[in-house]
Amino acid sequence: MKLRLWNYWRSSASQRVRIGLGLKQLAFEYLVINIVKQEQFAETYRAKNSIAQVPTLEIVHDDGTVHTVTQSLPILEYLDERFPEVPLLPKDLYLRAKCRALSEIVNSGIQPMQNLSTTDRLKELGIEAKQWAPGFIASGLIALGRAAAETSGKFLVGDAPTIADCCLVPQLGAARRFHVLVDEKLADSTHQDAIDRLLAIEANCLALPAFVNAAPDRQPDAVKP
Repeated sequence: MKLRLWNYWRSSASQRVRIGLGLKQLAFEYLVINIVKQEQFAETYRAKNSIAQVPTLEIVHDDGTVHTVTQSLPILEYLDERFPEVPLLPKDLYLRAKCRALSEIVNSGIQPMQNLSTTDRLKELGIEAKQWAPGFIASGLIALGRAAAETSGKFLVGDAPTIADCCLVPQLGAARRFHVLVDEKLADSTHQDAIDRLLAIEANCLALPAFVNAAPDRQPDAVKP
């Protein structure tokens, strides 16, 4: 079996999958879809991913059969079920549900507000994305930090990284890119514990090679400053 990942260096959804692959120590072929150049809209790529987004995982079986999985969370769950040796979801059913819920706060509640297709549409409407998106990002991160209070240890759910942490680290990176001041004390101190919790977990994640190696600036297609 061979794994191919169609992705983009600064895509937070792509970064999630790179982290998951790294945690499971799975080799993969890195294939670039430059979403800034709108390569995702080419018909050859749409045939793999009908919504024209990244990432897309191709599974090339030994007999030549190719299966395709799209959307970062289904990709991570596929990897977890196919290669269970390093689990990305807790065994406990309640904690599995909580892990998925934390992941969805990022995946459904925050990330779409900063997605390139969203920010491009905002520009068409004459709205500056970096003035519009930060409020959604900040409130979403506070919600995530508060929701994690029940389950967190070293990571969002207990003391081992899960798909929720695969979502957290890219989202904090995106927050900084949108000038959300996650590294500074909040004006409203009632939410400080929630953000501090996320930053402590981020530090634990970044002590692991899988998170470091998946960082946007480590990728072969990264645009150097």
